[in-house]
Amino acid sequence: MSSSALENEPKHTTQSPTQPTPGLSKMGLAAWIALLVLLGAELMDMIDQSVVLTALPAIQESTGAGPDTVQWLTTGYSLPVAVGLITGGRLGDLYGRRRILLIGTVVFTTASLLCGLAAGPGTLIAARALQGVGVAVMIPQILATLHVTFEGQNRSKVFGLYGAVMSLANVLGPVMGGLLTEADLFGLSWRPIFLVNVPVGLTVILLGRRFIPESTVKKADRLDLTGMLLSALAIVLIVFPLTEGHLHHWPLWCFALLAAGVLVLAVFLRHQKRRQGNAPLIALSLFRGRQFSGGMVAQLMHGLLCGLFFMTWTLYLQRGLGMSPFHAALAFVLLSVGELGGATVVARSGGRFARRLPQAGALIALAAMAGYGLQIHTGQGGA
Repeated sequence: MSSSALENEPKHTTQSPTQPTPGLSKMGLAAWIALLVLLGAELMDMIDQSVVLTALPAIQESTGAGPDTVQWLTTGYSLPVAVGLITGGRLGDLYGRRRILLIGTVVFTTASLLCGLAAGPGTLIAARALQGVGVAVMIPQILATLHVTFEGQNRSKVFGLYGAVMSLANVLGPVMGGLLTEADLFGLSWRPIFLVNVPVGLTVILLGRRFIPESTVKKADRLDLTGMLLSALAIVLIVFPLTEGHLHHWPLWCFALLAAGVLVLAVFLRHQKRRQGNAPLIALSLFRGRQFSGGMVAQLMHGLLCGLFFMTWTLYLQRGLGMSPFHAALAFVLLSVGELGGATVVARSGGRFARRLPQAGALIALAAMAGYGLQIHTGQGGA
């Protein structure tokens, strides 16, 4: 959610003429429908981040995709999301969150249809990237609309449900990917994992237009198009050679692109420093705090390692151990049970060990990954 949405409370909200404010604040029927539509859109977004994991072997087999394609099926989805989230939030502040949410949903739904109809890996990757664009536009509107629509205890309950939906998506994504792929509905193999988004997306569009209230920010920050382009270019120049380098045995052009990416990143940071106080994409002052900087580094490393591990893990379960997509999905359920257990421990700690919990979690994850590596190396986990 953009910072302007947090700074501006509901008094800056322009409500839709068809939905009165009292009904929403009292959690009437219209409010519940709006909430379900917003959470449904979020669930759809989150599931698509992981739904391809258990379907990767089937996608490889039917499309002839190589290892590089497998990586780009996830990277191509994540890149537009990383680049466009802040700009997506600004668009909602300026032009109306419901309007931008519905536009993003149209893009995401259309891209999902293209994914399901893709005949080759190139088309599939392009459609996945278009899905990411839709998500980058959708997610900020969901968070901002929940914030400005609900007040007091209702807001706390709503964001509690939002967190529950995110946790649920971590389980449903791989499970749905495994179930739908193994079911082979109408002989479509893995394609239903994307086609199922079409009726859900259409429902979000139709009900969202009717029940989600419109809201804007009176003094919204302007779009930093230069910053957006610089950040996008820097990310692509860095991520592309890191993704492709090992497949081409790290030729000179990979290092050249990496160097260019670092240079563009430096230009971007300088541009952001000049725009401080004038609606920058990133508030650089936040990084002066050790806790914030340390947390961002830890989150970055966690995301990188988890993305690499889960892709390798699902391929190993099915290619190495010969598991079916469904049984591989069950392994992700067990993983989510562990996440739930960890979250329960954190909740009951009462903040007494808050500063030590991230380190403890990192050590546990490291030990688990080392255990997997040892098991595979000794042949105990082999087929």
